[in-house]
Amino acid sequence: MKAKSGDFVLPGDILGVTEEFVSSKWTYEEEGKIKSLVVGNVSINDRNKEISIVPKTGTPPSLEVGKIVIGEVSEVRGQRASVKIDKIKNDNRDLVTGFMGIIHISQAQKGYLSKLTEAFRIGDLVEAKVIKIFGLDNIDLTTVEDELGVLKAMCTICRHFMIKTGKNEVYCENCDRKERRKISSHYGG
Repeated sequence: MKAKSGDFVLPGDILGVTEEFVSSKWTYEEEGKIKSLVVGNVSINDRNKEISIVPKTGTPPSLEVGKIVIGEVSEVRGQRASVKIDKIKNDNRDLVTGFMGIIHISQAQKGYLSKLTEAFRIGDLVEAKVIKIFGLDNIDLTTVEDELGVLKAMCTICRHFMIKTGKNEVYCENCDRKERRKISSHYGG
């Protein structure tokens, strides 16, 4: 299917191919195809060969590069932490679909980090910025800025929420344990 300007589309609808168009607002690329991320109408800029979507008013929010998201760390393996994105910060509406984001060790904090488990653990609630979108399940995130990082940390032993005790340190009152995290300036443990 090759979409035309004004066509009504739903999330996941194929709009065109990357050989013809450049993916723009509210679209994403998947296996050489450009697809719609939201419900709306197609808009094609013939001069720049860009294809985008004009969202229908009242549609749920969707992710964009630069947006701040809140999610839960679901896996920390090697140099990547997986984050189940729950919402866009300061927007009470639900997302269009479930998104999974990845924080690479180089995007966790400023400076050197020997192990990603010193920044994040499974169950931690994090605030991160979207830096790249490659589809519904391939979203790159960063927590390098001071206001980004862990909002609530869970103890790896007893799973209770922990109290911030230092710049990058949290403490569990339940089992008298200290752990390291990349703490957000908005930490609310």
